[in-house]
Amino acid sequence: MIPAVLLVVGGSLFGVLGVLHAWYTFRDLERPRRLVPEDPTVADAMAATGLRLARGGTTMWRAWVGFNFSHSLGLVVLAACTIGLGLGLQSVRVPQSLLLLPPAVGSIHVLLAVRYWFRIPAAGTALGTLCFAVAWALYRLPPY
Repeated sequence: MIPAVLLVVGGSLFGVLGVLHAWYTFRDLERPRRLVPEDPTVADAMAATGLRLARGGTTMWRAWVGFNFSHSLGLVVLAACTIGLGLGLQSVRVPQSLLLLPPAVGSIHVLLAVRYWFRIPAAGTALGTLCFAVAWALYRLPPY
C-alpha cells in the first residue's frame, strides 16, 4: 500500500509542476511575465532571430515557447504514468525492475533542475524522485 501511495504522491508533484509550467507558458503568450528573460530586449531579439537549424522556419522565441510546452507535456505524461502505476499496483503484478523507471527519469530531472533551473523545480523534482525511489525500495510482488 505504501509504494502505491508514494507513486501517486511523487507523480502528483511532477504533475503539478508540469501543469504549472504549461499554465505559465500559456499566460506568457499574451503577457510575458514568468518564463521570459528579465530584459525585454532579449525576448524581442529572440522573436526577431531565426533558429539556424530551422533555416527560417521558426524564430528562437517560437522554439522557446514550443520547448516550454513540450517540457510541460513530458512532466504531465510522467505524472500520468506514475499515478496510473500507483493506482494499479495493488491489482496488477508489476516487476520490481519496472519500478526503477520513475526514479531513473526523476533523477535526470533532478540533475537538470539543479544544473539549469531554479530552486522550486529542483525541490519538487527531488521530492517526487525520493517518493519514487522509496516506493521501489518498499515494493514486493504480491503473491498469485
